[in-house]
Amino acid sequence: MSTLYIPCLAAPGFEPDRKHFSDAGADLRYSGEHPLFLSVGERRNMPTGVHLEIPEGYFGLVCPRSGLAVKFGITVLNSPGIIDAGYRGEIRVPIINLGDIAIALNPGDRIAQLLILPLPRVEFLEADALGESERGENGFGSTGVE
Repeated sequence: MSTLYIPCLAAPGFEPDRKHFSDAGADLRYSGEHPLFLSVGERRNMPTGVHLEIPEGYFGLVCPRSGLAVKFGITVLNSPGIIDAGYRGEIRVPIINLGDIAIALNPGDRIAQLLILPLPRVEFLEADALGESERGENGFGSTGVE
């Protein structure tokens, strides 16, 4: 597997990082100057201080951190958030508190994870009909609840 190198501007300690080499996602941290409290039902657009130069042919996904979601009900509001290759602004993370208590977030806290994925070039073709499939037109909940 080859390594993709992505130019990154971030304050020391706020660069996207992984705890383990095999981790898919790199942590993004809250880069504000002061602690903040996120009330139940409140949403905030959190700064990370991270700017990336994602190469053409790739894109970024900003995803929730499972620990924050399970322990506190904190998730990424537009999950997953998409970062296009041409974007050079600060990566910000819209989070929401779906839990049952207010939570304090401190500068440096990990608030989301970032994945960089290849982007195939897709062209949509006008068609008169679509091929058959086992699923067909069955939609939401069609495979049952487990």
